[in-house]
Amino acid sequence: MKKHVPLALFVVIVMGLPVLLKNPYYIGALVFVGIYSLITISLSLVLGYAGQISLGHAAFYGIGAYTSGLLTTRWHVSPWFALACSMVITGILAYAIGKPVLKLRGHYLAMATLGLGEIVYIFFNSAVDLTAGPSGFGQIPRLAIGGLVFKDDIRFYYLVWFTVAVLLALVLNIINSRIGRALRSIHGSETAANAMGVNTASYKIQIFVFSAVISAVAGGYYAHFVTFISPTTFDANTSILLVTMVIVGGMSNVWGAVLGAALLGTLPEYLRRFGDYDILVYGAIMMVIMMFAPGGLVSLAGLVKQKFVGNLSREPAA
Repeated sequence: MKKHVPLALFVVIVMGLPVLLKNPYYIGALVFVGIYSLITISLSLVLGYAGQISLGHAAFYGIGAYTSGLLTTRWHVSPWFALACSMVITGILAYAIGKPVLKLRGHYLAMATLGLGEIVYIFFNSAVDLTAGPSGFGQIPRLAIGGLVFKDDIRFYYLVWFTVAVLLALVLNIINSRIGRALRSIHGSETAANAMGVNTASYKIQIFVFSAVISAVAGGYYAHFVTFISPTTFDANTSILLVTMVIVGGMSNVWGAVLGAALLGTLPEYLRRFGDYDILVYGAIMMVIMMFAPGGLVSLAGLVKQKFVGNLSREPAA
C-alpha cells in the first residue's frame, strides 16, 4: 500500500496546481513540462535502469509529431488515429534501428544514436515536398473526445498530466517487476546478466522500443497542442536536453525524470530576466547541482530524510 502513496500524492498535487496558479502562461509552461516528462520517464528506463546511452530520442519525438501532424493535415485522418499510427510507425522504426545499434556499448552507442537523430533531422529539413522543410507547417487540428476539444491550456494540461500519471504507474510496476530486475542487472554488468540467463538483447530492444513509442506520444501531443511543427524543435540539442533532464533529476529513480523535466523545462523562463547572461546563470546552476547532488535532484530528498531521521534517532530519550 505504501508504494502507491507517492503516486497518489503526485496526482493530488498535479490536479490542484492549476487552481493555485491560475495564470494561463504558467499552465502552458507546465503542459510542456508534462510533454517532456513523458519522454524523460521512458528515457530513464533506457538510461538509468538499463544503462544504455541514447542521444537520439529527439528523432522519435519528431517522428511522432510529424506523423501525427501530416496524417491529420494532408490526409484528414482523425487525430487520435493519427497518434496511434505514429506510435506504431515509431515502434517499427525503433525496432529496426535498435536491433543492430543496441549491440554497441558505451560511447559507441551514444554516437550511433546521435547519428540517428541527425539523419532524421536532416530528413525533416530536406524532404520539403513532404515536411515543408525548414519552414515547417501548421493548421494541425486539436485533439478532441466527442464534443470536448482540447483547445485551451487548462484542458490540455489535464490530458497531458493524466497521461504522465498513467505512464508513471506503468513504469513503477515495470521497475518493481522481473523486467526491472533484469534491466538493473544489465546496467550492473551485461556479461554477468547473460551468464545468469538474462536475455539481455531482448530486454534492451524491448525497453528501447517502449521508450521510443512513448516519445512518439509526446511528439503527437506537442503537434496537437502547438498546432505547428518545424525541424528545429527536434534537433540534437533537444536530445541532449532530454538526457540532461534525466541526469539532473536522477538517473536511478524514475521520479527524478519528472523533477529534471520540471526544473529544466521551467528554468529558462525564470532566467530571461538576466538577458544575455542567462546561459551563464543556467550553466552555473547545472554545475552546482552536479557538484553537490551528483545523484540528481531526487537524491537531495534522500539526504534530507537521512539527516532528519538520523537527528531524531540521536535525540536522547526522555
